[in-house]
Amino acid sequence: MSIPKIESYSLKSPEFNVISRVNWKHDNSRSILLVHDMQAYFLDFFSSDLKQELINHCQNLIAHARKNNIPIVYTAQRGDMTQKERGLLYDIWGKGMSSKDEHTAIAKELAPRSEDRVLAKWRYSAFHATPLDEIFLEEKRDQIIICGVFAHIGIQTNAVDAYSRDIEVFLVQDAIADFSKQAHLQALIYAAECCAKVLPTQEVCK
Repeated sequence: MSIPKIESYSLKSPEFNVISRVNWKHDNSRSILLVHDMQAYFLDFFSSDLKQELINHCQNLIAHARKNNIPIVYTAQRGDMTQKERGLLYDIWGKGMSSKDEHTAIAKELAPRSEDRVLAKWRYSAFHATPLDEIFLEEKRDQIIICGVFAHIGIQTNAVDAYSRDIEVFLVQDAIADFSKQAHLQALIYAAECCAKVLPTQEVCK
């Protein structure tokens, strides 16, 4: 299976205003921002409007993080991984992206700076085979803000994994995207019921 052609929809859809079970309050001094897999290979599956809307909201979160001393961690999958390196990902998604910049590059509008961490991504969770756990300990943070793609796959997995490590999760409803509006909404509903506070970019950045 490969990534399907993605329908265009608005990240401002009113249905995305789901009610979370938790009432956690976002605190800049406790947070790390995770910019998840915002690479050209994945973004090129989106319509131009949806892609730009997603990038704009992620840009706002990054600007807020830089202004408020929130550490920023990016994930980026490696290209040309061997079948052994991809493991069971190969069975579902095939060989994945190439190592060319037009596949692996993070969107230029969101480009990491020297002080940011960029983690090589091996599986759905950014905690798998990376130092992300250690970064939370080093920075003395216990909240995570998540943006990027895809909502029902890596984003949802990271939300559950962080929650399982007693890290409060803030899932930014209009700074993530998915294969369809329905898949996006299902991911938000699951997160709001099971592992995260779901909120819009505006609320994080206020």
